[in-house]
Amino acid sequence: MEFKLNGEFVELDNMLKALRLVENGARAKQQIQAGLVKVNGVVESRVRRKLHLGDCIEFGADTVTIIPGSA
Repeated sequence: MEFKLNGEFVELDNMLKALRLVENGARAKQQIQAGLVKVNGVVESRVRRKLHLGDCIEFGADTVTIIPGSA
């Protein structure tokens, strides 16, 4: 799965919501703080972690790569 980045970065919780991997912001926060999300192979507990081009996010069975969006 890919997420098209249209700015400098996207925050981890917002990316999970945008791709509908979670129902809402509260659920995103719970999942992240429970240690269920990895960024570039490392468990990430910061809800507002800034994601940049090339970052790889693992959440359950889903893997998301941050790619360039339209300019």
